[in-house]
Amino acid sequence: MARDGVPPPSSETTRVAIVDDQAMVRQGFGALLDAQPDMTVVGSAEDGSQVVDLVRRTSPDVILMDIRMPKLNGLDATRAVFSMPGDHPKIIMLTTFDADEYVFSALRAGASGFLLKDATAEDMITAVRVVADGQSLLAPSVTRRLISEYVSGPRVTKDTAVLGQLTDREIDVMTLVAKGHANAEVAAHLFLAEQTVKTHVSRILSKLGLRDRTQIVVAAYESGLVVAGS
Repeated sequence: MARDGVPPPSSETTRVAIVDDQAMVRQGFGALLDAQPDMTVVGSAEDGSQVVDLVRRTSPDVILMDIRMPKLNGLDATRAVFSMPGDHPKIIMLTTFDADEYVFSALRAGASGFLLKDATAEDMITAVRVVADGQSLLAPSVTRRLISEYVSGPRVTKDTAVLGQLTDREIDVMTLVAKGHANAEVAAHLFLAEQTVKTHVSRILSKLGLRDRTQIVVAAYESGLVVAGS
């Protein structure tokens, strides 16, 4: 891992698909990502209704998915992808807005994060590498703001049925992950080895039946462990 937590280019090729109703976006993003030595664009679609067929034909590792499309939006398309049997690609939601009402629902549906369409080329390349590496796009403050805004509001009491499955240390780790901290930051805060934090994260995922770190964040807010705006 690089010093800032961003994975370096992989020796393996990441298969990327792009779903957006604007041809210029598909072509521009496709050319950018296809030029990277560790990525290849395997296909594209102009609407969410074509995503399931796209996944079956091209088996992408990562999908860049527009949220707002005319026939089937990115949220419903994400749900369709995760309803498919077998392994699922990682999904990065694309939006032109930093306060899109679909974003929290998309994270809940299984997306690994989101990216603004006006992000720099470097940020987009990094986003694909981060998600392909099994991480989630949780660090940007705008992501935390959206998660806080679109949860149903502060909980008065914590969901003991969910949190009761976790040890005190796992709850500490879950709290910090939900606030956007990377493993190294969690380790430093709790005076643990980074590998120990990874083990705790894996146990949280297993105990709560979650897919990835993004869903840890969702679960932390929905259970009341972390309060919106805190």
